[in-house]
This record gives sequence, structure tokens and C-alpha cells, in this order.
Amino acid sequence: MAVTHLQLCVLPHWFPRLNPFSSSSSPSPKRKYMPCQFWCIKSSSLHGRSFKSPNRGNCKVMSQKTGNKLDSTMYINVEDDSDIELLRIEQVKSSQIHLAKVLMGLTCLYIPLRLAKLNVLDIFIKIAQEIFLCTVQNIGAVTLPFACASNSMNKPLPLGLDVTLPSFQDVKWSFHRLLYLFNVQLEKNVATFFIVLLVACFSFVLIGGFLFYKFRDSKESLEDCFWEAWACLCSSSTHLKQRTRIERVIGFVLAIWGILFYSRLLSTMTEQFRSNMYKLREGAQMQVLETDHIIICGVNSHLAFILKQLNKYHEFAVRLGTATARKQRILLMSDLPRKQIDKLADHIAKDFNHIDILTKSCSLSLTKSYERAAANKARAIIILPTKTDRYEVDTDAFLSVLALQPIPNMESVPTIVEVSSSNTCELLKSISGLKVEPVENVASKLFVQCSRQKGLIKIYRHLLNYRKNVFNLWNSPSLAGLKYRQLGPGFQEAVVCGLYRNEKIYFHPNDDEILQETDKVLLIAPVNGAKKPAITYSNVKEISDAHRSVEDVEKDSDTQSYALKIRKENTRPKRKGSKASDGTLGPKEFILLLGWRPDVVEMIEEYDNYLGPGSVVEILSDVPLDDRNKARKGAGGQAKLKHVQVSHRIGNPMNFDTLQETIRNIQHSSKNEDIPLSIVVISDREWLLGDPNRADKQSAYSLLLAENICNKLGVTVQNLVAEIVDSKLGKQITRIKPSLTYIAAEEVMTLVTAQVAEDSELNEVWKDILNAEGDEIYVKDIRLYMKEGETPSFTELAKRAHLRREVAIGYVKNNKKVINPVPKSEPLSLELTDSLIVISELEGEQPILM
Repeated sequence: MAVTHLQLCVLPHWFPRLNPFSSSSSPSPKRKYMPCQFWCIKSSSLHGRSFKSPNRGNCKVMSQKTGNKLDSTMYINVEDDSDIELLRIEQVKSSQIHLAKVLMGLTCLYIPLRLAKLNVLDIFIKIAQEIFLCTVQNIGAVTLPFACASNSMNKPLPLGLDVTLPSFQDVKWSFHRLLYLFNVQLEKNVATFFIVLLVACFSFVLIGGFLFYKFRDSKESLEDCFWEAWACLCSSSTHLKQRTRIERVIGFVLAIWGILFYSRLLSTMTEQFRSNMYKLREGAQMQVLETDHIIICGVNSHLAFILKQLNKYHEFAVRLGTATARKQRILLMSDLPRKQIDKLADHIAKDFNHIDILTKSCSLSLTKSYERAAANKARAIIILPTKTDRYEVDTDAFLSVLALQPIPNMESVPTIVEVSSSNTCELLKSISGLKVEPVENVASKLFVQCSRQKGLIKIYRHLLNYRKNVFNLWNSPSLAGLKYRQLGPGFQEAVVCGLYRNEKIYFHPNDDEILQETDKVLLIAPVNGAKKPAITYSNVKEISDAHRSVEDVEKDSDTQSYALKIRKENTRPKRKGSKASDGTLGPKEFILLLGWRPDVVEMIEEYDNYLGPGSVVEILSDVPLDDRNKARKGAGGQAKLKHVQVSHRIGNPMNFDTLQETIRNIQHSSKNEDIPLSIVVISDREWLLGDPNRADKQSAYSLLLAENICNKLGVTVQNLVAEIVDSKLGKQITRIKPSLTYIAAEEVMTLVTAQVAEDSELNEVWKDILNAEGDEIYVKDIRLYMKEGETPSFTELAKRAHLRREVAIGYVKNNKKVINPVPKSEPLSLELTDSLIVISELEGEQPILM
């Protein structure tokens, strides 16, 4: 038999009515007993303990258990005098509170007893579940293929998961990692902090609204509490209207957070605005919304000449009424900083009133950059080299062209690319989906041509000036069916130079070539905009009259004594390499070259094409021989040279003693024979990306110094030529010293690029003229075409030049050039000292094949 004693501080379910006026000093307090029902708990592990509740009286509960029975009737002994205050309970509210506490105590006792009762049943259920799961796994392991293949005993190994709490270092690292990711995102986009501020702001509003709702005992709606919290956050004076202490604290916290929120919000918006303005200034992410604009990619010394030429062209277009806008929009793109580009553009275009320059700093090898520049809506795209190395120039150009390929609708936009090799031209043209017009930089070859022919550089400038006579490609369906020899008399205000067919230029087509509708006639005439060159069809003779016999031509030309042979065939083999005549070799000359650049190797090769055997090119420069040999080997060496011998001398061309000793040695070496001497000065440093003014000063000083030394030594110089970039400085030098000549070959090349940008079909024309293997412009002796005392018209001179497979485009009289003379039928009073300007394949007297 187990006896359980339970002493519990309880209140009776029912109290006897007490007399409130009874004295508390009763000598013998009375005890009253009342029945109380309890549940029967079948557990011997529970032991009643005595609990004492102060100021509530003592209750004694006796429980006796016999076997499995527990008496259902128990007696609670309540002492009436244990607590005076307890006996004086008068209000119903106090009794309800005591009753609730009794129920809570009983509930607390019931819950562990109930759990203990069900614990045994739960244990049996869990054991049964584990046995069932193990059985299912064993059966599945035997039946399923490849199950537990790594363990032949089919005994799964414990996973060994680490379920311990992370250490303080791990928590610290995770926090720093989270802060790092936030800073990275904030660095990419300042608006991230703006989103964080908004989230924090609404969080404070929600928390403040719920707190107001709780502490106001739901007297106000939740919506009003949220609005009150928002008011405290927006206006710091709103928290002063709060009534209670808790509400004032909440309002004060919200007001402080509101001040911090708006200050950070203002700074974030300011920073975001500054970031957007920086992006706009850089122009990298700005979308260009332009049409018919010209895009120039890259910044170098060619930029000023190209902008100048584009300004002249648009000015002329405005005067003719063919311009679509008052100013031509030009987008200048470069990988330089935007401020540097703006400064350079403002310096160059400050005097240009007919172009409007926009700048954009971005990568020139990304497709996105050209998409944002609206490349598919541009009028033309010009890609300029930005490196000094020829291989880097070509690779950068190739990458820029590849970046344009994914852009749709690029087939109609001409892309003019300056490259350094003819092989690169073919590679760029092979890219599909683009209209690429590569312009080979043959400035070194052009410099050699102009240095050997006085006045040739002025002819090139004339043909590249839109205000004068320039190359034009003219097409008219009415010319279809005519023979080529009928075109000359038909154009009275232009010079017919050749035929443009299938993207190829032919300067000397057959006379019987019949024109097709798609053919274009190459003319030299003023730019007339939408107006076409005037054609007088009344001057076009019949075929029988145009195809005159040999005897008729000899009678009309009055040049029988001059023995001009008329060809019966209009074809002849084309020679590569030497530009001398087929019958005779080039002249023997001595060239003193002052300065050095890597492209001097190309100049030497060009001299080899013009000069005869025994010619010498001597180079004076302070550049070491190792660097010269490296450049020579990179260009393929001098194995290709046939007529020219190259010698090197170390020294500074601006040193008087060094230059004087060099010229004296040349004088002594050529005493026995009369060899023409030419002194050519080039820039000693690569100025393409540098400051050309410094190079011009050095070139001008070396040229004047060489002339002074030659005058002192009595040395006769055939040509004194210097490479000068600034045309103003060159003109100033030639005014002071008329015997000197300045050549701006790079400027001429940029003018060619600008003209090709306006008319991409002219690229083939200039490519043939500037190429060593094509036709070139020569200033030839007039005695090859007339005899003394003759006064032939320009039409007659053009016919005589045509018999020599040449195209006469003008003449030089008294050192003044005349291109496309009008009228052409009037007699000319030319002297034997004058010259005729022709487009010819070979230099010197052109032989005629019978």
C-alpha cells in the first residue's frame, strides 16, 4: 500500500458565508470541512508535496491508496484564522481572480501527468515505426539494382553531420561578407541604397503603427495608428502631440529616424544624380538618337584635317541647297576620358561653323558602343588608327569592324577604315554584312612622289578641295549604248578620266567599249550638288567621224615633224614595280634623307621604283643602327631593291657640323659625274599620336640649315623638301624661301579619307592613283605633246595624250596650275618651259605600241 501526501495551496470551491462584523480575536477558531472531488491517477511514482502560499491559509489534504483504489472523498482542512485579509473578501472580482489561479495550478499539474501517461504509448509506437522502416530499407536494398553498391554488407554509414552552432568567427565573417556584397552592389548602382532606405522606412512605419495600436488599447483603428507613425516620421513635431509616456517615446524614435531617413535620402538622390550626370558626360551609356550623322572612331593627328574637310563640304552643300540640315552632326568616339575628348574637339572645331561635334567615351571594340551610337542610321563611319605600330593599327581596325557586324542594317552604311597594309584591306572586305572601304595609308609613298615632282602636292590638294575641281562619278541612263570615245566631246565643262564598272576603275578603257546602264563615268569637274555636269550632245560626233584614220589625225594635229606615232592597239602589258618607262630606266640621283621613322623603309622601296641603277639614298639620323635594322627586317629587308643603294650615318640632322660634313662628303663623292642631289627632311619622331608642332619646328630648322650649308659650299640641290604638318607654317617658309618645298603627306591622306567618307566609290579611284602599281598623276614636259611655236587647244593636247595612253587633266603655265580648263577648244599660248598634267601609268615619255 502506498500512501501519498499532498499538501496544496488551494481555495475551496465554496466558502461559507462569513460575518463581516465578527471580531477577529475569537479565542477558538472554527474549522469547517467540505467535500472535494479529485481524479483517480494510477501512478505510484507521483508523490504529493506540501506547498505553501503566503497569506492564504494552510490546507491539508490526506489521500490514502489501498491497492489500486483511491478514495474519492477527501477533506480539506482550512484554518479560518490563517489570514485575516482572506476572510474579508467582499468583492466578487477578487474571488474570480483566486478561482483562475486555482484552475491554472490544476492545469499545470494535469499536463505533466497526462504526458507521463502517454509517454509509454508513444515509445511503443516509435519502436514499431523504426522496425518497420528498417525492414523496408533492407528489402529495398536487396531488390533494387545498384543499391548500396559501395557497401557489400548493405550497412548504411552515418552521415556525420555537424549540427553544432557556428562559432563567433563564422558569424562575424558572414556578417562582413554580407556587408561586402552590399557595398559591391552599392558601388555598381547607387540606387541600391535608396531601396534599402525605403524598406527601412516602411518597416519603422509598420512597427510604430503596431506599437501605437497596442498601447492605445485598440481605441483607434490600425490604419489610424499607421498614419500616426508615418506622420511622426515625416514631421518631427508630430511626436510632441503624443499624450502618454510610451507614445512620446515611440514618436521620438520615429522622429529621429525620420530625420536620418530624409538626410540619407537626400544624399543618396544627390549621389545618384551625380552618377547619372557623370555617365552622361562620359557618354558611354547614352543612346544617340541621330540620323544621317558621321561617326569618327579614334583620335589622332588626322582628326583636325578630316573635320576641316567635312566642314568645307557641308558649307558647300548648304550653298548649293543640297544639305539636309544646317549643321552636319559628327559623333566623335574614343576610349579617352570625356573631358580630354571635349577639350580636343573644342580646340579643333572652334572655327568650324557648319559642323556640330558630339563626343562619346567608350570602347571601340564593343558592339554595344556602336549600337548606342546608332551606327546603322549613320551616314558614314570613319575608323582612325590610334597606335603607332602598324600591326596594332590593323588589329584594332579589324576588331572595330567585327564589332559592327552584329548590328542589323549595316549593309548600306559605308565604313571607311585607315589601315597600313593592302593585305588588311582584303581581309576587311571579306567580312560579310558590311560595306567596308579600307583606305591604305600610303603617306610615305605619296611623300616620295611629291618630293620628286614640284607642284604635285598642290595638284592633289586641288583635287581634294570641294570648292574646286574634284573627282566625280556621274551616271546617266541616256549614255547607255554610246562608245567610250564619244564621251570626250560631249562633256564641255568636265574632263573624262575613265570608266567605273563593277566596283573597279578603268582609266584607259578601249575606245570601242560600249557603255552600260550601270556604268559610271569618272569626271573631273566642280561639285554641283544635285545638278549634273552639263552635257552637250550636239558636240558628240557620229561613230564614223569619231573613228578617224591615222592620216586625218596627222593632218589635223600639225605635229608631223614631231613624229608622234598613233597606236593601232589600245592594249599593252602592265609592268609591276618600276615606274620608269619601258624603253629607258629611271634617272640616277643622290637622295640625302634627314630623319628616321619606321616607314622610311617604304620610302626607300618607293624611290627604288622611280630611280635608275647607281642611285644612292643616304640616311642621317641619331637613331641607332639596331633600330633601323629591326625596322628593315620587319619590312622584309632590302632584298627587293634593284636600283638604289642605301647607306646609313649616325648624327643629329640639326647639328651644323654633322650636317656640313655629310654634305661635303656627298660633294666629294660626286665630283667626277653630275648627279642631281635632293635633300629630304622628315620627322625624326613618330608624331601621329604626339605633338606635331615640335616635329614641324625640327623639320623646318633642318631644312633651312641644309639650304644654308649648300649655299656656303656651293652645292647645287635639285629639290629641298621637308615634311611639315602645319600648312600655315609651310606656306610661311615657302614665302620666305621660294626654293623650298613643304609636303603634308599625312594631310593629303586625311583629305582622301574625308572624300571617301562622302562618296565611298571614290575609294577605288584614289587607291589606283596612290598605289605604286596603278596609274598616277604626273607633271610632264610639254615638249612631249607640242613643238615650239604651236598653239594647240586643250582638246588637241588631250587627244595627243590619249594616243600615249594618258589622260590630260590640266596644264601648268608660269608655275600656275590649271585643272579642267574651260573652254577647251580655244588655242593655248604655252611655252616649252610649261608642263602638262596627266594621269599615266609610267613616268617620263610614254612609249606607243604599234
